[in-house]
Amino acid sequence: MGHVKYATALIVGAGAGISASLARLFASHGVKVAVASRNTEKLQALAGEIGGKAFAADAGDAAQVRQLFADVSHSIGEPDIVVYNASGRVRGPLIELDPAEVEQALRISAFGGFLVGQEAARRLLARPEDRGAIFFTGASASVKGYARSAPFAMGKFALRGLAQSMARELSPRGIHVAHFVIDGAVRSQTRPDPADQPDSTLDPDAIAETYWQILQQPRSAWTWEVELRPWVENF
Repeated sequence: MGHVKYATALIVGAGAGISASLARLFASHGVKVAVASRNTEKLQALAGEIGGKAFAADAGDAAQVRQLFADVSHSIGEPDIVVYNASGRVRGPLIELDPAEVEQALRISAFGGFLVGQEAARRLLARPEDRGAIFFTGASASVKGYARSAPFAMGKFALRGLAQSMARELSPRGIHVAHFVIDGAVRSQTRPDPADQPDSTLDPDAIAETYWQILQQPRSAWTWEVELRPWVENF
């Protein structure tokens, strides 16, 4: 099987940074794009820029996730690319962490990924052709836990395990599942490169290019995981 032509993408947990770069890149290749988050006000400018659609949804709520996919399918077509980019983060000394806040962080980072991945798989498997892609955005915390950041590591470790299990189950059905370890700081207007260390942060446009390259892989040589880090990052 050669390169697959994708038509419609859904990015969940969208905002500035990686997801915005993905939305712009997908649209530049003729892919219709839907972006979703709990707050759509921040997405209106991006949706207008790319000619896409913005949708409100709580990724940790099963009913809202099902409705999101139904609304996207009705509006722009069934998505054949689904990217889960949402995460919850709580920091602090372990013994001082609020269990309710930790539960909410895990609900977004891990359980939301499960809900979105499950609904995406259910719909892709129901299509007559075996094709589609489900991508998950991970972090350094997907593979190494840091002090005072246990909830983030717990959620990202779980998301990575979900992606690996889904890849083993769904790849034989023609669905490409991949997990992206973003190992380093992502560049933004509020986090520019230091003048004396150019390219020392991850360019979100460069990250998006890697997602697109993975989408173009023939299934005879699919990858399920890739790590991205700037040249100054310690391994």
